Amino acid sequence: MNPETLPPPKSLFKNPFLYSSFVIVAVLLYVSYVLYARYESSKEYERQTKERQNEQRREDDRLAVEQLGGAELAIRGLYVSPRAIHPGESAQLCYDVANAKTVTLDPPAGEVWPSHSRCLNIAPRKTTTYTLIIKDALGKTVSETVELAVR
Repeated sequence: MNPETLPPPKSLFKNPFLYSSFVIVAVLLYVSYVLYARYESSKEYERQTKERQNEQRREDDRLAVEQLGGAELAIRGLYVSPRAIHPGESAQLCYDVANAKTVTLDPPAGEVWPSHSRCLNIAPRKTTTYTLIIKDALGKTVSETVELAVR
């Protein structure tokens, strides 16, 4: 062959596969970016939702503790119903305590324990004054009395 008759070399830019490959790679990169961005957005949304739920749970817990007496040792309620009975009848002695470790009733009228709503049936023969004593884990005590009249 004669060097003068050699066909000119093919240009790389005239290859249709080059442009097709470029378009395919560009589309793949774009799709990958969109999928990654959605994945990251979803993770961020889940994190924010979890954070909001945790904050709501903490607020609900704080409100529950506050409603149930907070951190203060207290007798929130102590009463008898009815306030007076006839001999042989019975009444209910009810109490509500907050943050108590132990509960005692003097004179004993049944089993007592820390509770936010506990009632005992009592039937004394004479007018009796009941004393509820509560103690917390640190040894601090609080007491309150209530009288049931027997007529």
